Amino acid sequence: MTEIVISILILIGGGLSLLGAIGIIRFPDVYGRLHAATKSATLGVISIILGVFIFFYFIEGIFAGKLLLTILFVFLTAPVAGFMISKSAYNVGVKLWDKSLQDDLGEHIKQLDRKEKQKS
Repeated sequence: MTEIVISILILIGGGLSLLGAIGIIRFPDVYGRLHAATKSATLGVISIILGVFIFFYFIEGIFAGKLLLTILFVFLTAPVAGFMISKSAYNVGVKLWDKSLQDDLGEHIKQLDRKEKQKS
């Protein structure tokens, strides 16, 4: 039963990582590509590392705390890094895809500018 759970986790992780790679290639702008890279690839890596941890713990009898710390590190840093890269790209002026329907950050910045002008 343990081998089945490990196999499922590794297959799910590989599939999510593959979907992230396809998303990086297929999406039209940097923001969609970052979304694909941070969401699916992060969950894919976490699934694979969790499968490896279960293998070591239940089959080999070794508690590998470093793997749990790696899961925590990837879970905390990858989405934050993706957010910071996308916000930096937006601040530098990287354009959205031509067919994008919504720009929430642009609307938020406009509202903040209006509030600043009203105060002064």
